[in-house]
Amino acid sequence: MTYESVIGLEVHAQLLTESKIFCGCSTRFGAAPNQHTCPVCLGLPGVLPVLNKKVVDFALRAALATHCTITTTSRWARKNYFYPDLPKGYQISMYELPLAEHGYVEVTAEEQAKKVRLTRIHMEEDAGKSIHDAEAGASLVDLNRTGVPLLEIVSEPDIRSAAEAGSYLRSLRALLQYIEVCDGNMEEGSLRCDANVSIRPRGSTEFGTRTETKNLNSFRAVEKAIEHEIQRQTEVVEAGGRVVQETRLWDADREVTRPMRSKEFAHDYRYFPDPDLLPLVVDQAWVEHVRTDLPELPAARRARFVHDYDLPAYDAEVLTARKDVADYFEASLRACPAAPKVVSNWVMDSVLRFVKEEKLDAALKIETWPCPPERLGALIGLIQNGTISTTIAKTVYEDMRRTGHSPEEIIESKGLRQVSDTDTLQAAIAEVLTANPDKVEAYRGGKEKLLGFFVGQVMRATQGKANPQMVNTLLRQKLSQ
Repeated sequence: MTYESVIGLEVHAQLLTESKIFCGCSTRFGAAPNQHTCPVCLGLPGVLPVLNKKVVDFALRAALATHCTITTTSRWARKNYFYPDLPKGYQISMYELPLAEHGYVEVTAEEQAKKVRLTRIHMEEDAGKSIHDAEAGASLVDLNRTGVPLLEIVSEPDIRSAAEAGSYLRSLRALLQYIEVCDGNMEEGSLRCDANVSIRPRGSTEFGTRTETKNLNSFRAVEKAIEHEIQRQTEVVEAGGRVVQETRLWDADREVTRPMRSKEFAHDYRYFPDPDLLPLVVDQAWVEHVRTDLPELPAARRARFVHDYDLPAYDAEVLTARKDVADYFEASLRACPAAPKVVSNWVMDSVLRFVKEEKLDAALKIETWPCPPERLGALIGLIQNGTISTTIAKTVYEDMRRTGHSPEEIIESKGLRQVSDTDTLQAAIAEVLTANPDKVEAYRGGKEKLLGFFVGQVMRATQGKANPQMVNTLLRQKLSQ
């Protein structure tokens, strides 16, 4: 390619606190419009903000998990702009002295590992939500989100493709979920992303003119918007035009970006220190207290899965991409500790397929999944000890999901216990061989692949209950006579 893309992402992550950043209003999603508001988050005269300590704890967790340098003293700033969903006329954020700087996130894209550097992490409050009703010819404002605590995580322009951007965003979301500071639910706006994109001649070290595409709310939207913007800018430059620095919106229906407004600069927001809030001082004791409370992070968990459970690197990558899936795997394994690879296969196939089909978001706890992990482990244990075959187990699993019954209850009620009685199996084998003399002759003539046909016929005759290993052994003995 003639041009190289240069991409940086600004991610806003909603923190999992019960109350807002500067007041006691609830952060719960889905309430009726304007129910979670008070004089503080509405910016009414005579009120003062009070910092929620939990917000700082969560921000420190994110800073430590991303290897950032934490600033001893950071400062709150007012970001001034006027919009109906910003009742105070300014947003409390951080500008010149953020909480944390110079970290990184490890990503793997196109089979290449790299570190995407972070410029900064800072805390800020969210704005409200404007709802435009075209039919009524009016715009409505819901201020429930006003004052909800956010982390803004700004990357350096280290990303070079849409695939890398998607990998970075997935890795960052997994990290935030593991440290339990953000649920990562992009559909509900808990994780939002702005993409800064520019192009430059390949081999150049100078940055091109960048555009910013706002509020991308899915991995697909991020990747598609970046791909489109790279293509659009390339076409503009090759046609002799000039890329304009501007803010753009993603049109998901047409899969194109379109202009929104000219790009703002820092001086447009007239940042200045917030006079109602003291500088935030974080001492080393506070940092170390948060550090000791950090859970196992994704990279360490992947390495442990490979080392302790002897799983392939691919399995470990898939299982640890989401904390809830990794938790589910380990909970299942505790019920069947002798078969980690078998448990891995079941989770990656049956469980993840169901999670995808039912659109179970990352915030859903494994305790509420239709098939508890302990029962999945018990089901796999029944396969391992020969009680049922793998084929029957898949039927039992579907019943477990649908009814909530244990595998033992389903097996007994439906008479699905595996047949391992030699006399019964030999009788079924004799019937199959008698019914297919031509294929018996062909097998004995050298067409040994027909063994699979005979196994299938015996399994059908026993309604899938025959022990397949015993069937194989007995068939080979009979056919060799």
